[in-house]
Amino acid sequence: MRRKIALEELLERAPATAAQNTAPQQPASAPARARAPHTEFEFELPLGYLDDEGTVHRHGTMRLATARDELMPQIDLRVKENPAYLSVVLLSHVITRLGDLSDVHAGVVERMYATDVAFLQDLYQRINSEGHTRAAVTCPHCDGAFEVDLAGGRLGES
Repeated sequence: MRRKIALEELLERAPATAAQNTAPQQPASAPARARAPHTEFEFELPLGYLDDEGTVHRHGTMRLATARDELMPQIDLRVKENPAYLSVVLLSHVITRLGDLSDVHAGVVERMYATDVAFLQDLYQRINSEGHTRAAVTCPHCDGAFEVDLAGGRLGES
């Protein structure tokens, strides 16, 4: 029987970046190894979430959405009663951290300023619908591998 392996476990098993850089070059005929996709993106909210203690939380992390993240809001009673609530539920599933808060639930997203919610919706679209904006490239002159940001800016910054 096969055992299911979580993404975190796979990433732990992957060799460290420094070890990859010091490894000897493979011959040109050897197949290239696929890299794990970048799944979490840091952001900074334009205004920030103000919690009950008066602390403003601006820095956070959003992960790529899964099919389950997209489907779960469809059966949520709050979304059935008010379809506009879908983005609140969806964002609460994919925001993994906001300042000191590790539990970002729908109530937190509800109390965010509209500017910040619009910013997060845009970030969600950029990383999930259009894909991330980083691409692995190889220099045609020296065969050096590196990443470039095709958007020209850093994700999550306005």
